[in-house]
Amino acid sequence: MRELKEVVKILTEKKMTISTMESCTGGGLANAITNVAGSSEVFKFGAVTYSNEFKIKMGVNKEVIDKYTVYSQNVAREMARCICEFTNSNIGVGITGKLKRVDNHNIAGKDDEVFMSIYLDGKYTDLNTLVNFDKREDNKNEVILKVVKKILELLR
Repeated sequence: MRELKEVVKILTEKKMTISTMESCTGGGLANAITNVAGSSEVFKFGAVTYSNEFKIKMGVNKEVIDKYTVYSQNVAREMARCICEFTNSNIGVGITGKLKRVDNHNIAGKDDEVFMSIYLDGKYTDLNTLVNFDKREDNKNEVILKVVKKILELLR
């Protein structure tokens, strides 16, 4: 992914780091970053927190999950901030949502909506999208590309 190579290059030049906390993308963003040569200079940590239990263990406020549901912009923000603080990174990314699947443990929210947040310099940049591909992998890739493009925009 051309955009991701540029993100790693800019982060390296600026001596910045990035960490991720992902749910529905299952570490796909972390994987994509680490597929770029030189990413070890900028990538600190990636957490895959499918369950509410582990989002909370990673610092996400349980009250935020309870109030807004795990599938919300508020939880994506918490994920981004918490992973940034946990790793002392310059950028934290949080991703939560559903990829066209019912979650019997968390029935609230649309079954095709994903929430993303990028935490940089104490500010949130929020994104969300409705996924529409039949294949789960295609939906993950769409979400990852949206995040990467937004990170690149923020760094330029």
